[in-house]
Amino acid sequence: MEKVTVKLNQTSHTYNIKIGNNLLKASGDWARMCLSQKTKKIAVVSNRKVFGLYGEAVKKSFEKSGFESHVFLMKDGEKYKNFHTLEEAVKFFTEKKLTRTDTVVALGGGVVGDLAGFASAVFLRGISFLQIPTTLLAMIDSSVGGKTGVNTKFGKNLMGAFHQPNGVLIDVETLQTLPRRELTAGFCEAIKQGAIADKKLFNQTAEFLENYSPNRFKNYFKDEKFLSELGKLIAAQVAFKAKIVMQDEKENTERVDSKSRKILNFGHTLAHALEKVTDYKRFKHGEAVGYGILFAAELSKRLDILDENELNLLENVVGRAGALPENCDINSREVLEAFAFDKKSINDSLQWILLESIGKPLIYKNKNIPQTFLETTLKEFLRK
Repeated sequence: MEKVTVKLNQTSHTYNIKIGNNLLKASGDWARMCLSQKTKKIAVVSNRKVFGLYGEAVKKSFEKSGFESHVFLMKDGEKYKNFHTLEEAVKFFTEKKLTRTDTVVALGGGVVGDLAGFASAVFLRGISFLQIPTTLLAMIDSSVGGKTGVNTKFGKNLMGAFHQPNGVLIDVETLQTLPRRELTAGFCEAIKQGAIADKKLFNQTAEFLENYSPNRFKNYFKDEKFLSELGKLIAAQVAFKAKIVMQDEKENTERVDSKSRKILNFGHTLAHALEKVTDYKRFKHGEAVGYGILFAAELSKRLDILDENELNLLENVVGRAGALPENCDINSREVLEAFAFDKKSINDSLQWILLESIGKPLIYKNKNIPQTFLETTLKEFLRK
C-alpha cells in the first residue's frame, strides 16, 4: 500500500490518495473513513463498461458499510462530457434526494471523473465527492488536484470548477482490463509528468516502459515485482502532481515560475486542439498529449531552447508507450485556429509550456513566437 497526502493551504482541505492491489472490495470502509458520519447516500457516477467490470463489487461494499447507493451511468467517450450529461446527472441527484451531507463517487476514467466532479461542485452549490479512477491516465492526473469540467463547442474544459475530492482510491488491478490504447494514453501522460518533474521520475518512467511493454501488459499481473514497481511508479507520479497542486491549487494566473501549476499543461496546447478539430473522436486524451509533448519539444528545439539529444530521448520514450493514431491528414490551419480557444491564454496571449531540458519546463508567451515560424513548424510536424 502506498499513500500520498494532499494538503491544500488555500482551502485548508486535506485528503489522502491510497494506491495498492485488490482495494475495491474494501471501498466501503475507505469511503466511510473519508466522509462525514452524517453521509447516508452515495451517487456512483460511472459508464456501462466500467460498472460492468467493477460496479457491483464497489456498490456491495458501500452498502455493507451502511451507505444507500444509487448508480448513474453516462455514455462512454469524451464527446459525452458535456452540458447535457451534466444536466442529466444533476437531475439524477435531485430525483434520489441527495442532500448537502451526501456524496458523489466517480468510478471510471478521466471523463467520468471530470463530469462527476463538476456535477458535485454545482449541485446544492457543492457536495463532497470521491474518486476511484480505473484508467492509468485518471490515476496519475485527472483524479488528483480538483480540476473538473465539461467540453463545449468552443473548446475543451472551458467550463468547470476547482472542486477537490475527499479521497482517491487507486486499485492498480483495474489496469489489467485496459485496452492497449488506454495504456498508451496513460503512459504518455506519465512521460509528460516525468519530462517536467526531474530526471529521476523521467528515468523511472522510461525504465518501466523498457521492462514492461503496454502491448503485453495483462501478462505481467501475476508477477509480484511488476505489481510493486507499478505501484511505486504510480505513487511517484501522483506525488509529483500533488506537490505542484499543493503550492498552486488554483493555477495563479500571475505565476510564471517552473513550479506553477501551468507546467502541468505541457503538451496540452496541441493536444486540446487536435481533440477539438477531430470532434473528440480520433484521439484518446493521452494520445493527443503524446503528440502535444513531441510538438512542444520540437518547438523548443527550433527556438534553440532544447538540445537535440534531449528531443531524441523524449521521442524514444514516447515510442515505448505505443503507437499513436495517424495525424498527417489534419489541417494545420484548423489547429492554429483552435489554439485561440485554449484556456492557457492570459492577457490575449497563449502561454506555451516548453522545455529547456528534461526536468526544466519553461512558460513561453505565444507573442514571442513569430506566427509564420509557428505555422511552418506545425505544418511540418503534422506531415511528419
